Amino acid sequence: MIYLDYQASTPLAPEARDAMMRWLDGPGGTGFANPHSSHKMARQAKAAIELARDRVAALFPPGGRVIFTSGATEAINLAMRGSGTGGTVAISAIEHSAVTDTARALGKCHILDVDKDGLCTATQDLPEDTRLVCVMQVNNEIGTVQPTLEWHRRAKGANALFLCDAVQSFGKIEVTGADMIAISAHKFHGPKGIGALWVRDGLDLAQVQTGGGQEFGIRSGTLSPALIAGMGAAAKLANEALDRDVEHLEQLWTRARDLFSDWTVNGSETARMHGNLNMRRDGLDTSRLMSDCREVMFSAGSACASGSGKTSHVLRGIGLTDAQAKSSIRLGFGRYSTIEELDQAAGIINTAAAAQGL
Repeated sequence: MIYLDYQASTPLAPEARDAMMRWLDGPGGTGFANPHSSHKMARQAKAAIELARDRVAALFPPGGRVIFTSGATEAINLAMRGSGTGGTVAISAIEHSAVTDTARALGKCHILDVDKDGLCTATQDLPEDTRLVCVMQVNNEIGTVQPTLEWHRRAKGANALFLCDAVQSFGKIEVTGADMIAISAHKFHGPKGIGALWVRDGLDLAQVQTGGGQEFGIRSGTLSPALIAGMGAAAKLANEALDRDVEHLEQLWTRARDLFSDWTVNGSETARMHGNLNMRRDGLDTSRLMSDCREVMFSAGSACASGSGKTSHVLRGIGLTDAQAKSSIRLGFGRYSTIEELDQAAGIINTAAAAQGL
């Protein structure tokens, strides 16, 4: 099988798996202790968590703290619900459902438009009572890179906070300019079930999840040394391999564009993460295509919305018709993808599309 669904999840790095193993020890081992206890084994587990925290923090801007969560969805909820009440929450039209659904649940939600290239320009007006602006750095469906630094400045000018969903960009491009940043480990070769919220120094959040208050008195729940150690190792590797990963991604992107030169790219070709190729062939039956290409793992939409039968709000947001959106697929590749796999996948996909007369 060929895996081309890196936006949904990335393969676990061997270094991350190795870092996790000690903290999964059963009877006779020393890694299973509760890190919030006070004995020697607990202190060792706590030390592993703090080492991982430092490794994750190294990829964030200076002047903030890392709060571990169960993933980006929890981090986003903590940021949006814990940063205040009342006022308007302004979000881009192509945010992840973790942001859009939470914004609507909070009450007053203002949608910021995106253009045909999938970019949310920072020239739009904000409602006078805006308290929070949410714009993701890289879109999970079409890979477009948003002007988040400009939006942070706009939010500050409006006396509002700025939340950046950096799930798709963390460990791949520099993350800058925000009051709060949400990430998830399994998007940069760490384990599932662990994420973090970076919070700017001086910004206090209210508890959303009450209990023991293990994370700075803000987020309650026993931390997992194994998951956090894996996340820390993945962050350390991403930091060390950044230039190499970027170069590899550019080679893959160039090859993929050659292999799919007669497909139409959805969104900007330049202002985008080059590990995301969202493209369409008008008239394509994507359900049939995926059935005919079972040995290639790719997506006809974001993983959290697949199977819903609904047209992608992201593709609608950039002006595609329902028919065009439903004729689109997404290929995601990265650190462990190879040119040979791309070549093989392109042959399978293009042959299956041709069988539909396209």
